[in-house]
Amino acid sequence: MDEYSRFVDWDKMDVTAQSQDAKELTCTEFQELKQLARQGYWAKNHSLRAKVYHKLISNIPCRTVTPDANVYRDIVVKIVGKRNSSSLPLPEFVDNSLVPTYCLNAEGIGAVRKIILCIANQFPDISFCPALPSVIALLLHYSKDEAECFEQVCRILACNDPSKRLIDQTFLAFESSCMTFGDLVNKYCQAAHKLMVAVSEDVLEVYSDWQRWLFGELPMAYIARVFDVFLVEGYKVLYRVALALLKFFHKVRAGQPMESESVQQDIRAFVRDIAKSVSPERLLEKAFAIRLFSRKEIQLLQMANEKALQQKGITVKQKRQNVHLAVHAENFKSEIVSVKEMRDIWSWIPERFALCQPLLLFTTLEHGCSLSRFYSHSEGHEPTLLLIKTTTKEVCGAYLSTDWSERRRGGNKLSFFGTGECFVFRLQPEVERYEWVIIKHPELATSGSESENHAPSASSTLSSGSVPPDPSDRLSPFLSARHFNLPSKTASMFMAGSSECIIIGGGDGQALYLDADLNHGRTSHCNTFNNQPLCSESFQISVLEVWGFRDTMNG
Repeated sequence: MDEYSRFVDWDKMDVTAQSQDAKELTCTEFQELKQLARQGYWAKNHSLRAKVYHKLISNIPCRTVTPDANVYRDIVVKIVGKRNSSSLPLPEFVDNSLVPTYCLNAEGIGAVRKIILCIANQFPDISFCPALPSVIALLLHYSKDEAECFEQVCRILACNDPSKRLIDQTFLAFESSCMTFGDLVNKYCQAAHKLMVAVSEDVLEVYSDWQRWLFGELPMAYIARVFDVFLVEGYKVLYRVALALLKFFHKVRAGQPMESESVQQDIRAFVRDIAKSVSPERLLEKAFAIRLFSRKEIQLLQMANEKALQQKGITVKQKRQNVHLAVHAENFKSEIVSVKEMRDIWSWIPERFALCQPLLLFTTLEHGCSLSRFYSHSEGHEPTLLLIKTTTKEVCGAYLSTDWSERRRGGNKLSFFGTGECFVFRLQPEVERYEWVIIKHPELATSGSESENHAPSASSTLSSGSVPPDPSDRLSPFLSARHFNLPSKTASMFMAGSSECIIIGGGDGQALYLDADLNHGRTSHCNTFNNQPLCSESFQISVLEVWGFRDTMNG
């Protein structure tokens, strides 16, 4: 055995992990490292993986004063004393997390707890870090002693590169990552998301488990392969693998009855036993086949979710808001949708707004069919939800991310605005949510003063509602000039409004046009996508409602 075998129970390890093939890692270029990590170049050689981990972690930029192995040797006796290491109490910030054994021997299992306590002593600013036990248990496999493992974990925790997110260390960061994961599931795993909504009373609670799937339930051989790539590519890898796990769960379990009363427990069991259905190579292959948002876009979405939590005062662990509480049968009344239908819509919206309750802002039954009154009641609210019921009982709508007051930027001319979080949907005769894609029209891609000079007419925009089939032509889905102080040319164009009409464009080639009297509307449907039209091509409006989002925590 090699010098990194002190804490390993080799009888429990996969025999292939004991391969002693002579290999060396000489490359330093990121792209080559990235390729080798994904291919599992060092996965079959225990000693080589240990050396690679040491090299990658030693290159992490850290705070000036980061605890090292000598610090551990100085403090461990004082902190642990003569207590039995296997029964040492864990700090609150690990949140009763699983302490995986990962084929560690008895000494290794005890060492996990000793290292956690010493880290708690050196990092008093850590308030919530449920992934920590798993990371320590894994790195013990590739450490010569406890002190070396302690130093490597400290370097990961002390990373001070603002562009390199590694492990969540506060409840705010953890909770916003759960919300971000929910947003990504909503976009990239729609079939699985639909199942979660159908079988779970609290889908947000299900998605809050995403890190546990990786750092707790996933077997040693799998999490080690994930960690190989994570150390090279960063946090985004974790989202990818968790999405792949959910996709495989849906594929394997679709149509089957739940094995327990909780889908949360079923997913955990599936991940624990994933070797029965998916290999580590197949899991990573699936993960990297997902055309995920860029690292910057995910970072912006995470920032938006953190900001939403901070505004609601959610910075420490507390009871999560349930969608069934957000849309409560006793205080919700709509002439267009039922409580169940509104809950379905609520499951589609970005997680940071699912914390809010629906608030009726405008209805044609009470406020009349006036576009000016529509604007006056809707302005000042962001986001909003538009619901339409036609005289033929069709029901459709749109989630609109941006305040309608933004329309004034174009003066008296039609001005497009909004972000890629907008989407359109249909509830009757069948339920369908349409992914957002910009209407392909050259004039809409201009920004600032250019858009004012070249704003298209409502009719030309609607008639030209074609969509590029190549996903690379789609505008960035979460970049918004007003929200993130980015150049206006990166802003998405989804909504448009003037004194004469409203246009909502996007959703897989769908575009919706409403006349000024709010009595009549029409749609445009692009045949590029194999989906049903949003609504009849021309329709009469029976009822139109606009809903806002009431922050229940701040009144």
